[in-house]
Amino acid sequence: MQQQQQGKDVTLTGIRKSYGDVVALPDVNLSVRRGEFCTLLGASGSGKTTLLKIIAGFEMPDRGSVHISGKNVSRMSIADRNIGMVFQNYALFPHMSVFENVAFPLRMRRLAKSDIDRKVAEALELVSLRDFRARMPGELSGGQQQRTALARALVFNPDILLMDEPLGALDKNLRQTIQLQIKKLHQELGLTVVFVTHDQEEAMNLSDTIVIMENGSIVASGTPEDLYRKPGSPFVAGFLGECNFIQQDGGNMLGIRPEHLLVGSPSRFAAQRYRGEIQVATFCGMHWKLFIASMGQTIIAYAPPDISPLERIPGTAVDWGFQQADALIF
Repeated sequence: MQQQQQGKDVTLTGIRKSYGDVVALPDVNLSVRRGEFCTLLGASGSGKTTLLKIIAGFEMPDRGSVHISGKNVSRMSIADRNIGMVFQNYALFPHMSVFENVAFPLRMRRLAKSDIDRKVAEALELVSLRDFRARMPGELSGGQQQRTALARALVFNPDILLMDEPLGALDKNLRQTIQLQIKKLHQELGLTVVFVTHDQEEAMNLSDTIVIMENGSIVASGTPEDLYRKPGSPFVAGFLGECNFIQQDGGNMLGIRPEHLLVGSPSRFAAQRYRGEIQVATFCGMHWKLFIASMGQTIIAYAPPDISPLERIPGTAVDWGFQQADALIF
């Protein structure tokens, strides 16, 4: 696999997809730039996997078009789209070795044996599985199976890599390891990646662009930082990270991230101050997470790890507040 192999851009225009009376995607427009890591983020049933299947060619849209690098592929077969796919359940052939699983797409393309040997060796090297080529999928851990699936998706130099909840079945530490590996591969190969997840932290860790979906429509898109710092709606603010919502007298709604709340003695410097009662305090390493009953709702605050024990005992009355500059206004 040559370095800096560039992916291709993908454009979806006016995509509509229904199953019987259920409209999964009413009218979706999406552009993914060449070499971009784009994550479709949304709750279950938001339409993200349907959109991915339409890019791949597993599903045909009722209306609208899919263009890859300017070419209309809407009616093109899956095989002709040169797209790599990685699924949550790995979809490896259980009766084939790691080598044969990765070689499979190359054999389908009738490559010469010497080319297959070379390309499979390169792909296994990329995912650190060179020494596992003779193993069967049943002899691999979940993480090794997922990396085999990744090697199989990369071995034929796809223009676009599509990943559907690929790390959903792995434990947290393993997920982070493979996230790092995916991020490095993306940087090294310059691939265009469209990644589906419902895990906000994963989306924040991996993406150049996050596209947030709800009920089959795109409700927001932008860089992780922009969406977090300047969310366009309470839905986006609450979906990406934690956020407290406070109704103002003038009808405005304020959003305050827990890390911007001042609790206990520091709150005396706050422009807006309130009183509440500590319900629960959990230690999270970097901070204490405080749940405060106030104004008929539960306010979440991250307090410094060295907050006085007296200011975090459940049942204690406590002052909290924030600076105006830290508030999101909706």
